[in-house]
Amino acid sequence: MAATTETVSLPYVQAPETSESLDWADLVTLDLAKFDQPGGKQELAEEFSRSIEEVGFFYLKNHGLSKEDIDTQFAIGKSVLSLTDEEKLPFRAALEAGDYNGWKPAGTRDLIPGVKDNFEIYNIPKFIPEHANRPHPEIVKEYIETIERFSKHIHEQIVKKLLVIFSIALGLDDEEWFLKKHRYEKTSGDHLRYMKYYKRTEEENEKLGGVWLKGHSDMGSLTLLFRQPVAALQVLAKDGTWKWVRPQTDAITVNIADALQFLTNGYLKSSIHRVVAPPKDQAHIDRLGVLYMVRIEDDTELLPIEESPVLRERGLLGQETLSSDGRPVTAGEWVKQRIIKNLANTSTDKGDNEETEVEIFKGVKVKYYD
Repeated sequence: MAATTETVSLPYVQAPETSESLDWADLVTLDLAKFDQPGGKQELAEEFSRSIEEVGFFYLKNHGLSKEDIDTQFAIGKSVLSLTDEEKLPFRAALEAGDYNGWKPAGTRDLIPGVKDNFEIYNIPKFIPEHANRPHPEIVKEYIETIERFSKHIHEQIVKKLLVIFSIALGLDDEEWFLKKHRYEKTSGDHLRYMKYYKRTEEENEKLGGVWLKGHSDMGSLTLLFRQPVAALQVLAKDGTWKWVRPQTDAITVNIADALQFLTNGYLKSSIHRVVAPPKDQAHIDRLGVLYMVRIEDDTELLPIEESPVLRERGLLGQETLSSDGRPVTAGEWVKQRIIKNLANTSTDKGDNEETEVEIFKGVKVKYYD
């Protein structure tokens, strides 16, 4: 197959939203413009505390990134994932070793016998010396400074503010408690992600029951999803039903992930979500996404935060999650083993909403939902 050179086409044009009536999740929107106002951090912490009582998903507005900033990343992502497999192959992620950086091809695992996954990914790790010599396709190298500015803005102007809000919500005296465990210069799995779900045939959707990626939690601290107008993301609500997550104009969708659940013994819920076939008026569209995955430092022991009066009042201390050898799981171990297990994990014959427990690391398990 001859290699082709893809270029970035701007302005990027998003697909139109669905006109179908869907059962949308009712999610809280946090306004980061409040953060530097008198009492603003405390107000945001209260709003955040209310939002996590439901599903661990929320929206974030006034994040400091323009539509042009975000659309440029979609355009770069489209170009990267439009390269031929031959061009992307030298940058394939070492998935079998638990490394997700680089290219993950579509079809790496069976969802059910005869039907493989339909999404591919290109992950760009954070810009620190240990990743300085990582190779990338030419299109990424051409725009690497733009990508770096975008990624660092997310960490400095969005993630750090959220981490302070979380510390306040947990009643911690040290507002920088979470910041000190998410230092940009330290080793962790933070990365910017370009992700594409390819459209499926009606026959494939029927075989899968319309579920493209079964219910799961994310493995880090937070996932930030930039506006995705093709409806396909669903979250498992408190009442056990699946709700659609509506794309919000000028807002980022954020969900809590595993590390924060471990650190708070479930007070911060690692939200269960899945990807399903889009509505009929969007079924013909490949679903391109831009995400940022926030991960706590690799050497962090995932134990409940003893200093939190909020956890103490709720009886959430003294219930540590330990591996079968009696020691705490570290964040780096958890992420690595979840990546490896994901390669082998397939759907079960259980019905919709039913749980499947999968052992990830030395007796510590995670739940999946069909």
